[in-house]
Amino acid sequence: MDSLAPQDPGTTAFEAGVERRAGPEVVLDRTYFYPESGGQPADRGTIDGTAVVDVQKHDGEVVHTLVEEAALEPDETVTCTIDSGFRTYCMRTHTASHVLYGAARPLLDDLGYGGFDIDRRKARIDFETSTEIDDTLLVELETLANRAVWESRPVSWETVPVGEARSREGVAFNTKTEEGVFGDGEGVRIVTIGAASDAGADWGGAERRSGDSTSAWDAAACGGTHVSNTREIGPISVLDRSNPGEGLTRIELAVGPAAIDHRSDTRAAALSAARELGVGVTDLPDAIERQRTAVEELERERDDLLNRIATFQIDALREEIVECTGERWLVGSVAGVDGDVLSNRARELAGEDCEVAALTTDERPVTIAVASASETDAGAVIDSLTTEFGGGGGGGPEFAQGGGIDADPETVVASLRSR
Repeated sequence: MDSLAPQDPGTTAFEAGVERRAGPEVVLDRTYFYPESGGQPADRGTIDGTAVVDVQKHDGEVVHTLVEEAALEPDETVTCTIDSGFRTYCMRTHTASHVLYGAARPLLDDLGYGGFDIDRRKARIDFETSTEIDDTLLVELETLANRAVWESRPVSWETVPVGEARSREGVAFNTKTEEGVFGDGEGVRIVTIGAASDAGADWGGAERRSGDSTSAWDAAACGGTHVSNTREIGPISVLDRSNPGEGLTRIELAVGPAAIDHRSDTRAAALSAARELGVGVTDLPDAIERQRTAVEELERERDDLLNRIATFQIDALREEIVECTGERWLVGSVAGVDGDVLSNRARELAGEDCEVAALTTDERPVTIAVASASETDAGAVIDSLTTEFGGGGGGGPEFAQGGGIDADPETVVASLRSR
């Protein structure tokens, strides 16, 4: 027997007869508990005061799992109570996902349903689409979804023959979450978000790509529970997006209190950033771009100064070239540079004033770059240093580098000069 919840989601208290019980599992002769399916979680509640911790559909039966085995006998009449707060949350959130899909219809190409799920704080919907959903499009989806809420669009459901459902233009099907859609194999349950009411249609004159407010917003094959009007959903906030697989874009959304919390946090962060930059919130993008440009210029100036400093230090090291294994080695530490600068300078030096250039940072742990234009194997030099002092690294005969060397720079330099 199917759950009566999708058809009558407002019922959260009822009496029913016990058909059978096996340990903590109970089957009733009728139930308004919603079994987990199609991405919507199972209802919570009690049966004769014992908590229901799970509801699943098995072999055509709705099976209620109690927190513990209860003394319930076949044909016994029991009083059932569904957690109305959680039921309402699921109804609002599930309908919100349909609203978001409807908002996506005029915006996304090759649109299809790829999956859906609700948890305690948010929901996620997977769009099959060839359109790249960037930040601008994400904001527009949220705006249109909230417009549909404001417009007080009626939500209705009906079961129609399978052939008719498949032939109806614009009905969204998702083969991954269609459990509960086909009622006893006789038809398909279609949930429709209809035209806007006159009272809620005014959007302050804003122009949006939402189509005619007098037309239906969305229609989808669905076996879940829903509110009867979009105004019952409350605010919708789009939280994030990701790519769970090829051709899919996952969008997370929050409804009601969680949406309000997200908006408050986002607003507070924007106000704080604007205050720090001395601009209004709407001027943040321009202010951030100015800051980015200024930082990039400072970084270029810094890199230029560091390169000049490195050049002065390396010029001094040229006066201290040593002979190792019959070759000229330029060895020393360079202050204020990173591994990339060391690597570039070592490569430049090898083969000019010396056959081997070995440069280290001047802080512990030491980073080192070795370049060779002779028979000396740069990789072997790094291996010997890491064996002696620890750390790691590697490379080939002509160039190698190491890091995390646990010794003072002077000790490492002395080791290299004594070869």
